[in-house]
Amino acid sequence: MQVTVGNKDGKTHSVELEENEINAIKGKRIGQEFDGSVLGLDGYTLEITGGSDKDGFPMKKNLQGTARRKVLIKKGIGVKKLRSGERKRKSMRGNAVDTDIAQLNTKVVEEGSESIDTLLNPDENDEEDEEK
Repeated sequence: MQVTVGNKDGKTHSVELEENEINAIKGKRIGQEFDGSVLGLDGYTLEITGGSDKDGFPMKKNLQGTARRKVLIKKGIGVKKLRSGERKRKSMRGNAVDTDIAQLNTKVVEEGSESIDTLLNPDENDEEDEEK
């Protein structure tokens, strides 16, 4: 699973989670917070904002569970601009994190003492220090 972490500066960072690491956030729903140490971000608190499953179907906040369902919608995530009064039936994934989720979007709620760059890429930061 790929987890995208967005911070308040507008920068995003991508972290790849292994199959066994997913269990720590499995069952969490969109809008819930979790400890960033699961991703290697000690001291950070992250909030789930959305995601998509392995086939590209987006997660929908008000659709309970983990299953994929066809819903009738007129606006929102996954819907292009429609004519006035028009509705579409679209497949959407539920709001809970499961092993079928391929990409998970999160945002930083509480920052830790170190920056995200130093926590996620310690090797690159060491090389930059040596060059200076």
